[in-house]
Amino acid sequence: MVRLLKAFCLLLLLCVLAVLLLNHYYTGLQVSSYRVLFNTVTGSGNATPSNDTLTALTTPSGFELTLFAEKLPNARFLKITPAGQLLVSSPRTGSIFLLSDTNADGRADTQQSLLTGLKRPQGIDILNDGDTSWLYIAETDAVGRVAMDWTKGKTLGEYHHLIRELPTGGNHWSRTIHFGSDGLLYMTVGSSCNVCEERDPRRAAMLRYRPDGTGEEIFATGLRNSVGFDWTHWNNQLYATDNGRDLLGDDFPPCELNLIQQGGFYGWPYINGFGVLDPDYGRGQEKRLTTSISPAFGFRAHNAPLGIHFLKHQDHPHYQRTALVALHGSWNRSEPDGYKVIALHWDQNDVISSEDFIRGFLQPGGQVIGRPVDIAEGADGSIYLSDDYTGAIYRVLYK
Repeated sequence: MVRLLKAFCLLLLLCVLAVLLLNHYYTGLQVSSYRVLFNTVTGSGNATPSNDTLTALTTPSGFELTLFAEKLPNARFLKITPAGQLLVSSPRTGSIFLLSDTNADGRADTQQSLLTGLKRPQGIDILNDGDTSWLYIAETDAVGRVAMDWTKGKTLGEYHHLIRELPTGGNHWSRTIHFGSDGLLYMTVGSSCNVCEERDPRRAAMLRYRPDGTGEEIFATGLRNSVGFDWTHWNNQLYATDNGRDLLGDDFPPCELNLIQQGGFYGWPYINGFGVLDPDYGRGQEKRLTTSISPAFGFRAHNAPLGIHFLKHQDHPHYQRTALVALHGSWNRSEPDGYKVIALHWDQNDVISSEDFIRGFLQPGGQVIGRPVDIAEGADGSIYLSDDYTGAIYRVLYK
């Protein structure tokens, strides 16, 4: 315990020194909240949500927001199981939690550590193969799987790695995975830096594998940090969020939503946003402007879009061609921004518009009371939202 405390204090000191150095050398560094910056670096969060927190959060008319679960440190990505439970990844604790609402009152009454001892697990997905249901987990350096009995909430056999030696270190440690309708496993790997030319082509990219972990291929590149992705249910198009670079001021570059095409190049590190050459790496890269794919939609700079989920339940009025996106919120900005969930609407011509869906995580005066991460949707239409700042899971239901 003493060693852990010393390590924590050393990490805190290094974070403070790093920020001071950056403030000295980079005029583009703006920090709106050092507590948020500390959360970004370490994964440590704030206090458990109170009744005041619930009162402060607002949803569109007809939707009701409640607290589904709490005290889940660094709660990140979510997945609904075939039996209706909720899986939650916790990278800081190296755990995958399984939550169940056995009495159907809208709140988790059982919470168990399904797997522990993992290396910064984030992405989770499920593949049903014949009589076996596999739980896949993306750790920072590997992807593994374990067979599951969902009715009992238990693993069957040992957890083992299928994909090893993923690139590690650097700024963006998280790995997100989802299975596509083609039965293949897609994974995003963020860049190792704010802006640089990577040595490993798997960084700042989307990869694709067979379910057994073989057949690795680079599916798309130039994606600085695409933490979330999902497919439209009406035409099976793949969209991914992407976090723009830092240290260029409050309002540039925009964060992105990209329509992912196989073999597509999305600009980073040479091009930012909608065809703007990067001031550090764009010189001499003008030809790339003709091959780089611009975003399908631009978020405000430093809003940090993470999880994205296309709503599928038929009981959501006006949300039939809609994705919810969790905006984790800014740290590299003089005035905080983001910290909410927005709804992106696709019209019949695939033109995208946006509106707020959950607001209130950013309070007047710049107080942050939550940082949205990922979104999942239950069979009954319940929408679940993770918050890694307070370790909470919220539930939104159309009444």
